[in-house]
Amino acid sequence: MQLRNVTYATALAIMLGWLLWIGKPILLPVIAAIVALYILSAAASSIRRLPFLRVAPLWLLRTVVLIGFTLAAVAIFTLIATSFARVAAAIPGYEQNLDALIGRGANLVGIDDEPSWERVREATLDRISGTRMIAPVAASLRGFGVTLFLVVLYASFFVSERVQFERKLRLAMGDTERGERALALLARINERVGQYLLVKTLVNVILGLISFAIMWLIGIEFALFWAVLIAFLNYIPYVGSLIGVLFPVLLSLAQSGSIAFALLALVTLTAAQVYVGGVLEPRMMGRAFNLSPFVVLLALAFWGALWGVPGAILSVPLTASLVIVLAEIRETRPAAILMSASGRV
Repeated sequence: MQLRNVTYATALAIMLGWLLWIGKPILLPVIAAIVALYILSAAASSIRRLPFLRVAPLWLLRTVVLIGFTLAAVAIFTLIATSFARVAAAIPGYEQNLDALIGRGANLVGIDDEPSWERVREATLDRISGTRMIAPVAASLRGFGVTLFLVVLYASFFVSERVQFERKLRLAMGDTERGERALALLARINERVGQYLLVKTLVNVILGLISFAIMWLIGIEFALFWAVLIAFLNYIPYVGSLIGVLFPVLLSLAQSGSIAFALLALVTLTAAQVYVGGVLEPRMMGRAFNLSPFVVLLALAFWGALWGVPGAILSVPLTASLVIVLAEIRETRPAAILMSASGRV
């Protein structure tokens, strides 16, 4: 009996993984829209606490927040598209700066006239062309635009459906007690995940502003674009902040052809990441983040391998929702306790 249950569970897991992989074009915008809905609902509830907005109906605040989210999405996509065009135009100059920097390094160690250096250069650097990378990046940019449009569209429908959702869920469950239990479970998921996503978004905005100020002050080109990228990638646990710093540091090296300038960018941006990740975020996050670090790492690996960067961004809210659901089922509650950070679920 036990072997049969394990076999069934393994087969079910494989089937679900296959469906998630095949259904990525459809499921990804839907799940991203649900995550956006969590942020919008939590933001509307937080805004309602303001003294002059307490009498405003919640549906009106959600609509206002949805309009703001739509405008922000359009602005971010416009910024990414225009910045990409500017970076593509500047690539030839960056290639010359890097070539000059490598040439100075080769001259410094005395290998600039050696045949071996010429062969290495021809086999590596001369084969790399930044302009050849423009086409696939442009295709990815178009795909991102389509996904972003679908996320905004689905989120709009979810906001309108939310008004009647509780009534329809009670009718679907057929039993008042079961309906109230399901609503209580959804309320816990909404509160925990919504609070995490809202606080994480605020932290990322602060990190983006600090990073923009640093890059603007030291003179890195496209500072606003890189600041948005840093804030966006910081949704990815652990590795997102490292990747976010890597891009502007490499740009500073290509832009100036100076190692000292790149080190200045690396030190200052890393200091901002350390402050936000080690000091600011734990204070603001509180108990909203209740996942074991190993579970977060495992979820990051799983969803990242399944859906790439979008999966890595969605890994924490999806896993947090799973833990809350498992905690409500008596048979799976021990697994939820093991997956949590504090043991309290």
